[in-house]
Amino acid sequence: MTMNRREVLTTLSVGAASLALPDLRFQGGASKPGSHEVKPLPFAPGKLRDISEKLIVSHHDNNYAGAVKNLNKVEAELANVTKDTPPFVVAGLKERELTFRNSATLHEHYFGNLGGDGKVAGAIEKALLEAYGSMARWEELFRSTAMSLAGGSGWVVLSRDLYRDSLVTCWSGGHTQNHAGGLPLLVLDMYEHAYQMDYGAAAAKYVDAFFANLNWAEVDRRSEAARKAAAALRG
Repeated sequence: MTMNRREVLTTLSVGAASLALPDLRFQGGASKPGSHEVKPLPFAPGKLRDISEKLIVSHHDNNYAGAVKNLNKVEAELANVTKDTPPFVVAGLKERELTFRNSATLHEHYFGNLGGDGKVAGAIEKALLEAYGSMARWEELFRSTAMSLAGGSGWVVLSRDLYRDSLVTCWSGGHTQNHAGGLPLLVLDMYEHAYQMDYGAAAAKYVDAFFANLNWAEVDRRSEAARKAAAALRG
């Protein structure tokens, strides 16, 4: 079936909604710059196993909320940019906008794929088996990518490449290194603020706790929406 541009964009929009993606747009006057709100945790903060309530609340209320608030501030400044604004000022603001926007988005995905029992289910399991040969192999690669960031900063993201319609486990050393054309399905925060309070430098134990608390139903929902988006782009 061939889809026109409007139909593709509509499908992508529906997919984003089902992925519970944050609405971080004000382009074209769609909403007031600097109006993004901090989303609450999608689970009771004391529910997680081996990740303390103190840690998860601090992570949410300080690191994530800080990114949203800073994004609002930067957008307010960008609203004042004119043709006379020095290029270096614009460059600095746009770099900060990308950093805070991506931080907010990735944090919302991270919190959104926690709160479960860690048991994989749904079509995502079949997709991972097809892409990696076995769940064990995918998890081995995902964990290895995570540990390559231990003691530093960054993200590990299982994404669907919309243009190649494939699953990719991505490494990111910061908020601005992202897979072009990829929709995040599963996000792991490897910044030290995500685990230091509970585990110190023992990042591997944090990764164990992350897997034990995965909400695979949410990952499966994201995967299905991304699959439809990829199909829409292929036409």
